[in-house]
Amino acid sequence: MHGPDADPPATGETPSPPEARHLREISPSQWRSGIAAWLGWLFDGLDMHLYTIVAAPFVMQLLDAASTSDAAVKERSSWIQAAFLVGWALGGGFFGRLGDRLGRSRALCLTILTYAAFTGFSCFVTSWWQLLICRFLAALGIGGEWAVGSTLLSETWPRRWRPWIAAVLQTAVNIGVLAACVAVFAIAAAAPAVQSWLEALRPASWGDVRVYPRLVFLVGLLPAIIVYWIRRRVPEPEEWCAAKNAVHAAQPGIRGLFHGPTRRTTLLTIVVCATSLTAWWAFMFWNQQHLRNLLVAAGWEETAREQMVSAAFFLVIGVSVLGNFFAGWLSKCLGYRRAIALMCLGSLLAMLGTFGVPRDHASLLFWIPWIGFFSGVFGLFTMYLPPLFPTLLRTTGAGFCYNIGRIAAAFGTVFFGLFAKVGDFRLALLYCSFLLVPAILAAWHMPDHGPEHQGTP
Repeated sequence: MHGPDADPPATGETPSPPEARHLREISPSQWRSGIAAWLGWLFDGLDMHLYTIVAAPFVMQLLDAASTSDAAVKERSSWIQAAFLVGWALGGGFFGRLGDRLGRSRALCLTILTYAAFTGFSCFVTSWWQLLICRFLAALGIGGEWAVGSTLLSETWPRRWRPWIAAVLQTAVNIGVLAACVAVFAIAAAAPAVQSWLEALRPASWGDVRVYPRLVFLVGLLPAIIVYWIRRRVPEPEEWCAAKNAVHAAQPGIRGLFHGPTRRTTLLTIVVCATSLTAWWAFMFWNQQHLRNLLVAAGWEETAREQMVSAAFFLVIGVSVLGNFFAGWLSKCLGYRRAIALMCLGSLLAMLGTFGVPRDHASLLFWIPWIGFFSGVFGLFTMYLPPLFPTLLRTTGAGFCYNIGRIAAAFGTVFFGLFAKVGDFRLALLYCSFLLVPAILAAWHMPDHGPEHQGTP
């Protein structure tokens, strides 16, 4: 039996905070930890998707290409996104390790400063490879924030609230993504006026400086404003402090993830995360291009086309909020591993239905929200993964296992995009959906530590 209280030594699980049956019983320090993690995740979503939304026009500008459909634009934007995902993976491991050694609150501050600074620096790049470097470095912080923030909450909030906290955290990412959409829309609307003002003031030596979409990346500096508050008001979890004091200098290393009973959990988690994330990120990055191509073929004008692409993106992210809470409810009923497996199965069926046959843009808009709905599976990882590992390997394990999947996703983004038939990403997205099959099988064999589903096999 693998319930969380039945076999604590195998998972590294230590006693949870006192159970609170009502929100009014949550302590002020728990609220502050929750708010800090929620804001970190919101800004994660913001900084994460600013590039995704403006990738084609910005890379076109940096390459001085004629249009966003230029082959070089597609190739370079793919490599930039791949670098971002690799940085995300490495950041999860690096900052996860810092979170175990320095503390959750301190590491959270460092992750936020990292992704805020390098997202902001992207505004000033002059070539595609400079943008690649900035996105890689920003991704280090974004990947680290996932591991540190989720662990902070798993060690401070009571067990009974964790499925809903997972949903709320994932919703913060969704809101951040929507905020990125709003920011891009607002900046695009203001860009002509700013451009005219700049052209009237700039020295001739500056040459042709186009403010859109450059200004979009300055929005990414906003997260830095919350770091001071986190450092002052969010304490380190008592569980981490007690474990740190108990071992002194003899802290376990990353090799501990591959020893004893932890090794099986580590390998299964890597499989689930790598395959599911590759399918999701290929969808997020290339579905917009697929829809845009369908609208071009239907004869839509550029302005109307881009508005429809933005609306479809809003639709997917908006529906995913519902999926977050459905996944939380499912985990309370069935346990985490079964909920993850069933949500991955739903994602597989949704992608097969969406891309299994050629569809026009109207039909596509009916199907793609279902993919967004089942992306709620990723919210479950936030509260499920950290307690699987010993306390002083918790952010290391969660960060490494979850974010190492980004490397596979990076390869998948480039592979499925660059080797897709020119102008048609449907088959590439269809083939990518089959990666969810091993995700389902691996999730089914993971330990189930659902807080309300004790004693599950």
